[in-house]
Amino acid sequence: MKELQGTGVALVTPFRKDGAVDIVSLQKIVEHNIEGGVDYLVVLGTTGEAATLSKEEKQLVVKTVSAVNNGRLPLVLGIGGNNTAAVVDELQQTDLSDFVAVLSVSPYYVKPTQEGIYQHFKAVSVASDKPIIIYNVPGRTGSNILSDTTLRLANDFKNIVAIKEASGDLVQIMEIIKNKPADFDVISGDDITALPTVLAGGAGVISVLGQGIPVEFSKMISLGLNRQVDEAFALHYQLQDGMSLIFEEGNPAGIKAIFELIGLSGANVRLPLVEATDILKEKLSHFIKPLFQVSA
Repeated sequence: MKELQGTGVALVTPFRKDGAVDIVSLQKIVEHNIEGGVDYLVVLGTTGEAATLSKEEKQLVVKTVSAVNNGRLPLVLGIGGNNTAAVVDELQQTDLSDFVAVLSVSPYYVKPTQEGIYQHFKAVSVASDKPIIIYNVPGRTGSNILSDTTLRLANDFKNIVAIKEASGDLVQIMEIIKNKPADFDVISGDDITALPTVLAGGAGVISVLGQGIPVEFSKMISLGLNRQVDEAFALHYQLQDGMSLIFEEGNPAGIKAIFELIGLSGANVRLPLVEATDILKEKLSHFIKPLFQVSA
């Protein structure tokens, strides 16, 4: 899909100190990314702490992002879980009119077989009238979607249009790219493997760090897509420390600390996550200072 080329960002859900969703900060973050040149926005993914949001809060986040975006960038909505029937029900009850696709994570915790993963996404595909992006993130789900399963889904269901690959396994990623249908996209789900994935033939990235520094991250991916390899890797190495630091104490604690440092939102997260430590914030301050000219 042309809407899924380049740099997508997995938006955080900022919170006020009283724990409520911070609508004003969310509006600023969306505007920051649109002005920074990202290609599309992903709402209510893992980075958005969707697991700790109520149904009403999810609706508020969707309404806010859609209103600020106002049709300027394609939007992708996260709908996934480990109860297939519940995912199907949510898909059928959600107004997806503002979204170009749905990002759906492989079932977590229950550790299904490859056939179970296939049957889960078959049910999701049948239930959805929007294109589906499979999300493979073994570090969170406890199970890996093997390349054969991804390719089977890509070939069997026309509305399964892409995979967000966060296995960190470049051999697996290249196996999918080598054998996929022409109209199926491979999107990096790890900032650190984003450029290698693009250079191997991937479509781009759904980034965490990119929403904090959209200009630089988007430029890196654009250079990669245009095969300007040396320039792209120069930017990659400039950003590489940040790619690691933001995950040092869990996601989205790190990226929220960056937003606090650049004055876009607070660093508050919801339990069981905890706010980034002062030690990490100091490291992140040194990382972003050359990019934003902010002081520690």
